[in-house]
Amino acid sequence: MASMNESAAVRDLREPPVLHIKGRILTGADPLDGVRDELWVVGGRITFDRPAGARDVTTVEGWVLPGLVDAHCHVGLDAHGAVDEATAEKQALTERHAGALLLRDAGSPSDTHWIDDREDLPRIIRAGRHIARTRRYIRNYAHEIEPEDLVAYVAREARRGDGWVKLVGDWIDRETGDLGACWPRGEVEAAIAEAHRLGARVTAHCFAEETLAPLVEAGIDCIEHATGLTEETIPLFAERGVAIVPTLVNIATFPRLAASGEGKFPRWADHMRRLHERRYATVGAAYDAGIPVYVGTDAGGSLPHGLVAQEVAELVTAGIPAAAALSAATWGARAWLGRPGIEEGAPADLVVYEADPRADVRVLGAPRRVVLRGRVVS
Repeated sequence: MASMNESAAVRDLREPPVLHIKGRILTGADPLDGVRDELWVVGGRITFDRPAGARDVTTVEGWVLPGLVDAHCHVGLDAHGAVDEATAEKQALTERHAGALLLRDAGSPSDTHWIDDREDLPRIIRAGRHIARTRRYIRNYAHEIEPEDLVAYVAREARRGDGWVKLVGDWIDRETGDLGACWPRGEVEAAIAEAHRLGARVTAHCFAEETLAPLVEAGIDCIEHATGLTEETIPLFAERGVAIVPTLVNIATFPRLAASGEGKFPRWADHMRRLHERRYATVGAAYDAGIPVYVGTDAGGSLPHGLVAQEVAELVTAGIPAAAALSAATWGARAWLGRPGIEEGAPADLVVYEADPRADVRVLGAPRRVVLRGRVVS
């Protein structure tokens, strides 16, 4: 019997069909310059020129966006740690069904590079494995190390990943019973410098307030969750251009987490509830200050995959305009990650909807068609 990857390779030998995509093609956020009426897909790539002599053309109609981006998820991971290939495949297929065709995997103990050979699965930009302080993160997820080893492990994961490294910036400190920063300033500065030397960007899981300024001043590129942003640190993020990925669908779980842990860590539980209560105000203030905000769900740990549409809706609830929230999951996110959108010669990764997602972002929850690498896959 052929293996899963061998079977996929056989399926993918077929030449992609010629597609004619008609309707309203949303190539960018500008309502005047960012809309076209049609495009074609030839050899799996986008062209705005009608192909001469094409036969057996398949027509797809609707409102079209570039494949959605989940800029914080975890393929190959569940609540207990690494998963097998069959489970990782299901996770990737769930993202594809939701229209998320570009994933930034923000830390996983699994090696999912085999997915790169699958033409029917989303593209993944990996951050390697989480790097955490000893006994300061979820069991079986991270490299758990001490500060003197941070530079070496960052270099290792910079080489293993796809241009990103993921640190755990804060977690419960058992001595204080509350969130606490994991890394001394000198070691994290050296680690970020080493990642940049190797051509990788660095991001960090951060819930707490006091963790943020030292990381930004050390040169970090992005902060995940960023619930601890305040009036004091928001201007610093904006000045340095440090992006945030709020993962509001994950922050919604804070009250449940607090309830489960308050018997042992009451101070931490109260802190988590306060961060949750001001989550929308925090994200709205960050956007208003000019901080780049991108869509990520944190799927793959305790959350299921396929939540990208819900996260876009959460950004709108936080006060971000619909067009900007869409950009955070499409044009803007792709540019930030160095991947093309809808442009001449780009790979045809597209999602087609019945109605205009700019008018109501909830439309994103029901893709009419998903086109991946030039093939209609759903």
